[in-house]
Amino acid sequence: MEWITKLYGTVVGLDTAPLIYFIEKHPIYLPLVRPFFKAVEIGDIQVITSALTLTEVLVHPYKYGNRSLAQMYSSILLDSHNLKTLPVSAEIATEAAQLRASYGLKTPDSIQLATARVSGATAFMTNDDRFASIPGIELIHLDGLLKVL
Repeated sequence: MEWITKLYGTVVGLDTAPLIYFIEKHPIYLPLVRPFFKAVEIGDIQVITSALTLTEVLVHPYKYGNRSLAQMYSSILLDSHNLKTLPVSAEIATEAAQLRASYGLKTPDSIQLATARVSGATAFMTNDDRFASIPGIELIHLDGLLKVL
């Protein structure tokens, strides 16, 4: 897929939904995210996400007692070579506040995007309609990709 090869050699920020689509094999989005995560696995793309992603992905498995799914998410987010999960530092928190003030993002969204920006990501993958065009980072919106592919 051409949109993926354009990301080779870059750092991509990752919102929570694309990871859920990949791990839980979402029938609509899996054809988009599977090749992306394959490129991440082999090192063509580096991914950055916030520790907040861990909180968000573990809620459903914990609620329904699915310990194997919780372990799978934890392993991917904490033990992957080309996917780094970063804590919320003071620098990220400050950037998140600036994003909230400028674009009206909710705190979790601003933390996710701030993590990407502070880490030098050139793109941010999401499926959240609340993200508008943010200067300085390309937004990869999965529903938008579905419309053009």
